[in-house]
Amino acid sequence: MSDSLQLQAGSRGEAVLDLQLRLGALDHRCDPDDPGEFGAGTEAAVRRFQAERGLRVDGVVGRHTWASLVESGFTLGDRLLYFRQPLLRGDDVADLQRRLNALGFDARRVDGMFGPDTQRALLQFQRSTGLVPDGICGSDSVDALARVGGFADGSVAAARERDAMRHGPHRLEGRRIFVAATPGLAVVGDNVARGLNLARAEAVLDASGDDDSVLAHSANAFGADLYLGLGLGSGPGPRCVYFETEGFRSEMGVIVAGALADELAGELPVAPETSGAAYPALRETRMAAVVCELAVVGSAAGLAGVVGRSGAVARAVVRGLRRAWERPSPTAPPTTDRD
Repeated sequence: MSDSLQLQAGSRGEAVLDLQLRLGALDHRCDPDDPGEFGAGTEAAVRRFQAERGLRVDGVVGRHTWASLVESGFTLGDRLLYFRQPLLRGDDVADLQRRLNALGFDARRVDGMFGPDTQRALLQFQRSTGLVPDGICGSDSVDALARVGGFADGSVAAARERDAMRHGPHRLEGRRIFVAATPGLAVVGDNVARGLNLARAEAVLDASGDDDSVLAHSANAFGADLYLGLGLGSGPGPRCVYFETEGFRSEMGVIVAGALADELAGELPVAPETSGAAYPALRETRMAAVVCELAVVGSAAGLAGVVGRSGAVARAVVRGLRRAWERPSPTAPPTTDRD
């Protein structure tokens, strides 16, 4: 499927049939829709898949949902895994990262993308088991992982992040923060960036409305300590979302999301919940990342309410970030309900 094509209710043709076959292989049946017809059954299956994968749940198959469908079809051992550009992505990569992390070889975040950190961890594993250290995960490496057997308790990646939080500087001052606001929330984003700069953090605002992957690339290029997204969600209410996949979650993301949710509770009509997801902006950034969904998509009244209180909302966000860094608690769970 091309980057510009979207499949949604009413679409039909070979691309829809391909979609239905992929969903069916993952036990997401599209009944009672006819093959090649995108009806209510296919939309419900897409929504279930998006929720399962931590994507935005809208029932529309765009570039990120399609990519996730393709990635879900790979099992460790199906293909050679190695570092290249563009990065190899898939569930097989995520499985490799989980296994390496659990065995003490730090592949960093379990994001399903074979980058330099995964290559480095794989090389260390190969050397430790007497394999040729070529950085390629083929049948020999998969067999060696199977011989080791089982997963150790915990993850070296999560332990590293907790250690960095425990020993790092506990202050907002000097932190580099990339703020990405959807165009409708640009005034909120501008107030947040101003407030952070007054607090002696270094904040930049991107209110272009670019694709999540483009924003993640910009945040990485900026060398941010935190990616903060301000946007709209699919409901039923506001949420503060951190990065989480099977076997991994961002510990700093959990703390920041919880602190933001607590501070925003007094400024929004409904107190935000916190939850984990794998939005591209959360997955593809190389730093802690949180997306605050301040209102529900399609709710003009909700959006107007947030914009009308932009100053108060922005001050709550700055308080939340200050609280997250100045009183870190690596072992504390979020203070609001999780989905």
